[in-house]
Amino acid sequence: MTADTDMNRDELGNIMTVRTKPAALVVAKSNGHREDVGQSKMEPHVGLEFDTAEEAQEFYSSYATEVGFKIRIGQLYRSRVDGAVISRRFVCSKEGFQTNSRTGCPAFIRVQKVDSGKWVLANIKKEHNHDFEASGELCPPRIQRKTIPTPRSSSAGGASRTGIRSHEDDSPTGVVDMKRLKKEEMDGMVGPVAEPQKGLEFNTANEAYKFYYTYAASAGFRIRIGQLFRSKHDGSITSRRFVCSKEGHQHPSRVGCGAYMRIQRQESGRWVVDRLQKEHNHEFETPTDLSRTVTVASKGDYREEGSNMLENLDLVETNGGLSLVKRVSESNISSAWYTLLLEYFQSRQADDTGFFYAVETREGKAMNVFWADSRSRFACTQFGDAIVFDTTHRRGTYSVPLASFVGVNHHRQPVLLGCALVADESEESFTWIFQAWLRAMSGHRPISMIADQDHTIQHSIAQVFPGTHHRFSAWQILAKEQDNLGPLLSMYADFRYDYETCVFQSQTANEFDSAWDMLMDKYNLRDHSWFRDMYRMRKSWVPFYLKGTFFAGIPVDGSLKSYFGTILTAQTPPSEFIVRYEKALEQRREEERKEDFNTFNLQAVLHTKDPIEEQCRRLYTITMFKVFQKELLECYSYVGMKINVEGAISRYMVQKCGNSEERKTVAFNASNLNINCSCKMFEFEGVLCRHALKVLQIMNIRELPSRYVLHRWSKNAKYGILRDADSAGGPQDFKALMLWSLREEARNYIEAGAASLERYKLAFEIMQEGRRNLCWQN
Repeated sequence: MTADTDMNRDELGNIMTVRTKPAALVVAKSNGHREDVGQSKMEPHVGLEFDTAEEAQEFYSSYATEVGFKIRIGQLYRSRVDGAVISRRFVCSKEGFQTNSRTGCPAFIRVQKVDSGKWVLANIKKEHNHDFEASGELCPPRIQRKTIPTPRSSSAGGASRTGIRSHEDDSPTGVVDMKRLKKEEMDGMVGPVAEPQKGLEFNTANEAYKFYYTYAASAGFRIRIGQLFRSKHDGSITSRRFVCSKEGHQHPSRVGCGAYMRIQRQESGRWVVDRLQKEHNHEFETPTDLSRTVTVASKGDYREEGSNMLENLDLVETNGGLSLVKRVSESNISSAWYTLLLEYFQSRQADDTGFFYAVETREGKAMNVFWADSRSRFACTQFGDAIVFDTTHRRGTYSVPLASFVGVNHHRQPVLLGCALVADESEESFTWIFQAWLRAMSGHRPISMIADQDHTIQHSIAQVFPGTHHRFSAWQILAKEQDNLGPLLSMYADFRYDYETCVFQSQTANEFDSAWDMLMDKYNLRDHSWFRDMYRMRKSWVPFYLKGTFFAGIPVDGSLKSYFGTILTAQTPPSEFIVRYEKALEQRREEERKEDFNTFNLQAVLHTKDPIEEQCRRLYTITMFKVFQKELLECYSYVGMKINVEGAISRYMVQKCGNSEERKTVAFNASNLNINCSCKMFEFEGVLCRHALKVLQIMNIRELPSRYVLHRWSKNAKYGILRDADSAGGPQDFKALMLWSLREEARNYIEAGAASLERYKLAFEIMQEGRRNLCWQN
């Protein structure tokens, strides 16, 4: 065996070109003559030239088989100018120490792309540090390819890019025989694995996926489903991308690999590879022995028996689309996160007796994580009626799959009600996270919940929070509207007006149904799958169906801004997560403390002599009083006319002066002072509207019934007020919340008392007096 040998570009004088055939190695000598050497062994050496890097790989693989070892793809090197691959390493399969079977073998070859576009063997290390297997016992991978008779196929009738051709290359069928491939797999022996190329045809997208899946396994990488593209006319899937599992940067294990295969649906219904990128930017794993580890079940599902190499996935065609189903759970959360968070949770529990956390284990592996401190749990007793399940990380790339439960406090600020790391986006994961939140909040179910539209989330909410009104996230609705309405907006000038009138102006269910039917008929959308689905789910996004439910005033066309803002994002690395999380938490809670201080120490200016205004200034926080005050002032520009009386119930038509278009119907019950308006502002926001206030003025009501000043918007809704034991759950939870509440109030008390010596003396006397009073209590 020779030592490590190098070659400079200037030394590429006497170059040899190597071609391979199934039966023999064809060697081109430097004198230009060729000879078939049968099964004889061609020694690699510096200066060998190949047309492609794949050719070099095949040559080294054939040589390795003759000698008695296996190879895999090692590092690649890219140009700093244009990012193109300029060099590749092919290494012994026992290189490195990532698995027990590897011995750190140093053997390799490196090929380099030269100016002519060819690849030259520039470095070689032949010495191995392990025993060889018997020569010839290893079967090198061979490629079986049939030419594709399609105008778009650049390889039809041509030679293989790799230089290896099957005897069936000249077959007139021109179609990859996937049935034969499946039969060979079912027989427990995988035959030649075809290499992807533009123009390959498949009967179904499922077939194409399994073909690429098999190729990836034999090459030494894994794949997953990437983007899909839909028809602008009927919404059906027209194109699919299957990408390397290391594509993107959403997880620490992903390195932004650009390798993929895209298939496109033809008019015939078949699928053709129309785009392909073979270059990877990472090392390959040991190719999987498909004959040993994979069999194909009767329905074509891949079953993994002896290897963790393959992604354990099923591709199921449903409703014109493809769904990827995992059989063995894989977490999107790296192990470093679990260690980091568990240490943090344990330290927090030592300081905060009400701190709650849970970690899901599935098949012995850690999966989803949930946590909430006592302040978040206490906040839920007051502000857990309308919550947002924020999964902003799903909009783009992320390193931390952070989801948060956020409510709205009495100052209309976002308040944290718990956090989770989402291991995967399965229904099982979301169900577990919602159940963990429910346990932490002592079974407190929200009235309403704003969350994404995905079927997995919809089903989980319906299962864990029955009766909770699920409203779709505004950003997701907008994104889907842009995808599906774009072609219609460009084709029809009136479509936007008709669509927005139907969605935003409908005041009754009949009005919406009539307008929707008109829209479907006018623009021929009856068979459009997206419009069918959106009509079926109309109660989760159409304003008319939402405004009768309490959403704490979060606008229908908007949402609560991110609780963590720019301090903590989906790209935050583990090393900075805890520090940034604590910083964001403290910043938000300091903002709340400032508003608490203002509410109790400042007073809003009155603009009328109406005793109702004085009453609400006394009860509401400053922020909520301003919301109410605006409605009160507006009611002076409205007029009300009694249109109907039924016993104690009087109905009024209230409209804006000079604007007959803006009118609402208000019903008032004189026997119990109940009042409701067709605008549904009180039901949606929890504050009486201008129309109801106008009728109360007409009826000369001088004080609002207490039920129309919600406790959650009042000054007394602030932290530190526990109304009853039922609001906090069990006795143990109640005690933890009382401890936290008293500590928080004591901290504020100490800060105020230590401001000066006089304040200190007063604070100390009050504390002593309070302690004496407590001692007298039973």
